[in-house]
Amino acid sequence: MSQIHLVGGEKGGVGKSLVARLLAQHFIDREQPLRCFDTDRSHGALLRYYADFSEPTPLDGHDSLDRILEAAAELPNQRVIVDLAAQTQAAVVNWLDEAGVAEVAAEMDVGLNHWHVMDAGRDSVPLLAAWLDGPAAHLPLVLVLNEVRGDRFDLLAESGLLARAQGQGARVLRLRKLPDALLQKVDALGASFWAARQPGTLSLLDRQRLKLWLQRTSDEIGALVPAV
Repeated sequence: MSQIHLVGGEKGGVGKSLVARLLAQHFIDREQPLRCFDTDRSHGALLRYYADFSEPTPLDGHDSLDRILEAAAELPNQRVIVDLAAQTQAAVVNWLDEAGVAEVAAEMDVGLNHWHVMDAGRDSVPLLAAWLDGPAAHLPLVLVLNEVRGDRFDLLAESGLLARAQGQGARVLRLRKLPDALLQKVDALGASFWAARQPGTLSLLDRQRLKLWLQRTSDEIGALVPAV
């Protein structure tokens, strides 16, 4: 069964592109067929770090996202990642709703998944509420609590939204903290996570830190997403 993974969260700087890169590396390591679509005009992380698998997808028309569903149908076990830029949630929800995407995807035996990436800031909470109250809330949801952007999610817990989302079937991924300086070194390489963990890139122990972080994260992703 092919799967589409929409990686959003609406807010800029919460780590959506980081999660999209981690998903891409996870599927590549498992030798699963992969297509990536990058909607970010300014950042373009998938285009930069996973160029062989990615193409730009500016959201400038009602049918801009149509090829995502078409890509998912190309192979029976295709993995499609969509890195959604900040402030694109309305366009994505309109596409899902107006085109009846979930119904068409079900007919094609294509799974749809929404990854909602959050930092520990206050403004991430109402953005999650908006998604849960919106017309696309029926999609399978993965809440990503990005500890790289803060590790105390008390505001989320106190809001009741975490319990509400989990009660509706949401899965939760806690993206563990990686030292900012190390992540900046990795980003500066301008290469995939696979390339960054090879000899000659980082120091011995930084490579080991990265390797362990990637392995633990990939194991947790693997427990959340279907393998077939």
